[in-house]
Amino acid sequence: MKIKVVLTFLLLCVSALGFAQNKYILKANEAYARENYYDAAEPCKTAYTKLTSKGKSAFEKKADMAFKAGECYRHTERYRDANEWYDRAILLEHQKVNPIVYLFNGDMLLRMREYDKAKANYEKYQALVPEDGRGLAGIESCEKNKEFIAEKKPYVIANQVSINKPEFDMSCVFGDRKETKLYFGSSRAGATGKGKNPRSGEAYMDLWISELDKKLNWTEPYLVKGEGINTEDDEGTLCFDDRGKTMFFTRCPNEKKMNLGCDIWMSEIKGKDEWKEPTKLVLKSHDSISVGHPCTYDGKFLIFASDMSGGFGGRDLWYTSYDRKTDSWATPKNMGPEINTQGNELFPTFALNGDLLYSSDGKPGLGGLDIYRAKKVGEENKWENPTNIGAPINGENNDYSMVEKDDRFGYFTSERKGPNGENSPDIYSYEQPPYLYDLKVIVADLSTKNTYIEGVTVTVTGPEGPWTGLTDEFGSVFWDKKPAGDYYIKENSDYSIKIAKDGYYEDTKGASFTTVGVNYDQHFLIEMGLFPKRPIRLPEVRYVLNEWTFINDSTCMSKDSLEFVFDLLKARPELLLELSSHTDSRGSDVKNQTLSENRARACYKYLVEERGVDPRRIVPVGKGEGQPRTVYLKDGIYHAAPTAGAEEVVLTEAYINKFKSSDKVKYEMLHTMNRRTEGAVLSLDFDSATAAEANPVYKVYLAY
Repeated sequence: MKIKVVLTFLLLCVSALGFAQNKYILKANEAYARENYYDAAEPCKTAYTKLTSKGKSAFEKKADMAFKAGECYRHTERYRDANEWYDRAILLEHQKVNPIVYLFNGDMLLRMREYDKAKANYEKYQALVPEDGRGLAGIESCEKNKEFIAEKKPYVIANQVSINKPEFDMSCVFGDRKETKLYFGSSRAGATGKGKNPRSGEAYMDLWISELDKKLNWTEPYLVKGEGINTEDDEGTLCFDDRGKTMFFTRCPNEKKMNLGCDIWMSEIKGKDEWKEPTKLVLKSHDSISVGHPCTYDGKFLIFASDMSGGFGGRDLWYTSYDRKTDSWATPKNMGPEINTQGNELFPTFALNGDLLYSSDGKPGLGGLDIYRAKKVGEENKWENPTNIGAPINGENNDYSMVEKDDRFGYFTSERKGPNGENSPDIYSYEQPPYLYDLKVIVADLSTKNTYIEGVTVTVTGPEGPWTGLTDEFGSVFWDKKPAGDYYIKENSDYSIKIAKDGYYEDTKGASFTTVGVNYDQHFLIEMGLFPKRPIRLPEVRYVLNEWTFINDSTCMSKDSLEFVFDLLKARPELLLELSSHTDSRGSDVKNQTLSENRARACYKYLVEERGVDPRRIVPVGKGEGQPRTVYLKDGIYHAAPTAGAEEVVLTEAYINKFKSSDKVKYEMLHTMNRRTEGAVLSLDFDSATAAEANPVYKVYLAY
């Protein structure tokens, strides 16, 4: 009898315990099922602590409560707490029931910048659910994180402290064509709704406006006016048609024991600052479905986010259009796999050029929701090739609702750590600073290789007028900042450059460059050149004694030297050149004249017949022995080019003969220096369309 009593008592205790446990589980599941994540977090944790790990059923329920606690924290942006509860669920082997715990834990670790741990979770999920692209996207996010950071763009990010409060402030848009009114959603004090939203734990959101004052500062926000615009429910993400006459916004109701999804509402302008009673757009088949985050440019074509069936997973972007005849919106269509993923696609807006901006957590990124830009295709309502806009706009926290004011400045919402803490949405601005350009001009002597000219006047002309500078000993001059701190080279501007120096031919060609389309910092390097008003000394060209046959062997590659002339003519198509050959003073004047003319013609024939140079651009001339060379003597060495501190020496026959007996080597060397082929600029305005025919006799050698 006593045994029966004891057993009965034990059964009653177990039954009572089971009932108590089920009570906690029911409470947790009820709040969780209505997506009241903030309110559901504590019941899930309580149920977890009340459940025993003994027995398969209790073990699985405990794991389920741990997972749901993690989900509650994930949906309320408390990702460190979410990670802790996902870890508990994994220890209780919840992944065997629902592998997605690995994916969501990876997402939390990615946002915590624990890339190795995040990658390990993604890899485990990918192994269990290979068909879900979110696993691969997560792995790629971990692997490319350093790359995303390295490619950080030079935006200046600023928290809009004059607008933001410690409560939620998010998804701003311009409400007028002059862009003087900024509409946004906020849960700040003064909102219409009472109490806290059981989903977010925040006060209910309303639509607010801030206006620009005369100093271009945003003023203290006030509630959007109009009957039925702001209510006891959440009002948030909104947009306007291109006239600012029609407003679309999101409303999310929350009623006890009901799972109601969000809707899109529309209102027409009533007066200067007031809106008419809104009407709800009929876009969904059941109250539990959510539609929201409207985006339009004309009030007739609407993109929005929804979890309706037929999507790719999570919330997708859909579109619909208004039919004036039936006064209804067409059945929504999914924007397809080019835009949507198995994750969430949210907060669409249009860029100024028609591109689609939106946020996704289903593509490789820096963590949470990242902003992507999809290119508009033609005039169709089609977009493709979404690209992550990168850091610093995107970070490991949620980033979304980007709106452009111009191509350099705009706003977005971020949950990054700021004045109001972390994971609390604030409105931020981004600004692309002016691109920085500098200019370096290098001026070379075109008659020689690798010789630069000092003291050249370089004149640069741009939209703000010309400025000048002188080249240094290295032939260069450089400009970046002006004395006042601004830069010489401006954006979207064209520039021309002229160079000049006494003793050199005028630079008729000049140079130019532009910053139009150069949307990045740039160092401009412009190489230019001048021809001296003196003979152009060609590299060594030698001939067989008393012949005009080139020596082209290991002792002297004459044809290689003529390639210098070919390159010069090719680089300067406006150049008309005289090629003159000289002999030394030995032999008769008549013989030397003929020999020099044939050698000049040999150079001419090589360049014209073998290298294809236009024959009208070269005039071969024989100078005989009548023009001895000027060289430059310094420290006992004869230099071909002008040399600082050197003595000019004309290699006349009398000068050379001084060494005939005393220094045979020098005697021969000086005669060799007189045997030369030189160039001289005849014109810098050669025009192939108008130039006269070449003299045919230049191809015929004279009798010798």
